[in-house]
Amino acid sequence: MYDRVKGFRDFYPPEMGARRAVMDAMESVARGYGYREIGTPAVEPVDLYVDKSGEEIVEELYAFEDRGGREVALTPELTPTVARMVVAKQQALAKPIKWFSTRPFWRYEEPQQGRFREFYQTNVDVFGSAEPTADAEVLAVAADSLTELGLTGEDFDFRVSHRDVLGGLLESVEPAVDTGAAIRAVDKRAKVEPAEYERLLRDAGLSPAAIEDFEALLETPADDLDELVAATDSERVADAVENLSAVLEAAEDYGVREYCTVSLTTARGLDYYTGVVFECFDSTGEVSRSVFGGGRYDDLIEGFGGQPTPAVGFAPGYATLGLLLQRAGVWPEEAISTDYYVLQVGDTRAVAARIARDLRARGHVVESDVAGRSFGAQLDYADAIDAETVVIVGERDLEDDEVTIKDMASGDQVQAPVADFPGDRDRPTYDDFA
Repeated sequence: MYDRVKGFRDFYPPEMGARRAVMDAMESVARGYGYREIGTPAVEPVDLYVDKSGEEIVEELYAFEDRGGREVALTPELTPTVARMVVAKQQALAKPIKWFSTRPFWRYEEPQQGRFREFYQTNVDVFGSAEPTADAEVLAVAADSLTELGLTGEDFDFRVSHRDVLGGLLESVEPAVDTGAAIRAVDKRAKVEPAEYERLLRDAGLSPAAIEDFEALLETPADDLDELVAATDSERVADAVENLSAVLEAAEDYGVREYCTVSLTTARGLDYYTGVVFECFDSTGEVSRSVFGGGRYDDLIEGFGGQPTPAVGFAPGYATLGLLLQRAGVWPEEAISTDYYVLQVGDTRAVAARIARDLRARGHVVESDVAGRSFGAQLDYADAIDAETVVIVGERDLEDDEVTIKDMASGDQVQAPVADFPGDRDRPTYDDFA
């Protein structure tokens, strides 16, 4: 008996069916907006991550030397990989490039609620447009995906901000501040104790007085961002507020402004974000951490050796998204279901197989016996897989050119002409022959 590796999970058919329904809904919405699916490798060179995040990132990776002596890692995120792919064929790809993919990732970190060492995400990205409409479309894909899954505006909230608003505010209170470190501190603001948050800001170069001024600016009402511009006299803040306002205006046209709340403390901790950023939260607060997030990262492609290419995207993870869907009571039912079970009695395999093929050709889920079981054992199995209809193909019935149609919910059954089953019916059931 072997134990499962810590931080990894098994998904048996009922739960996997529910997960697949959620993934299919997310992907269907992305396809509806014209995003095209890509496939990406599970292993990348370690340098792909070290060059952007430093050697310390290796401690968070499943990194190893392969048999060819190459230092590689299981991919912890998709963004560097898609950046590499864009650079490789940048001139040949029609712009904007709109891609999505659903796949697992791996990070060697301590498992906790909604976080595992192997996790699945759907990444949705647009490359090649700096227009606010691209940001708004990403917000629309995210919101439409959630409402498609049965959530409403009472269930989730997109907290939207702009990295240059934060950067400009920080520079206005302390020109010598380490902006990147300070923004990372803001990203941790709700996750650490106040004393630890203040220490992080001090380490980034803010004095106690500057911290007080910065915190006061963060309290500016979301509906009065122009006050920030006036208070700081910062061109960086002014440009960022203008861009954020344009994105929210476009989100109104896309029908998703109602889900967006301006939140200046939303920062996104990764340094490659450059513009509008957002995080999705459970409106009730029962799911205490961010469900997922995204934003604009205009410098990443150039950083990987490509031509300057603006980009924006988001990536919902299915562990945290599952927590939100379960809290809201819209997680798909974890149950196996089957449209038809074709039950064989005696030497009837040829006819049973023909009926099963005809039903599958109509798009139904159809099972039949592959284990040589008795009539009773087959019927028990049909009940276990929640078969809606059982088609009994028995030697005695075939002598009369008939099969038996059994409705599993009621237990009622009726004979039907074998030559007329399924016939021209899309979904023949007991009621068609009773």
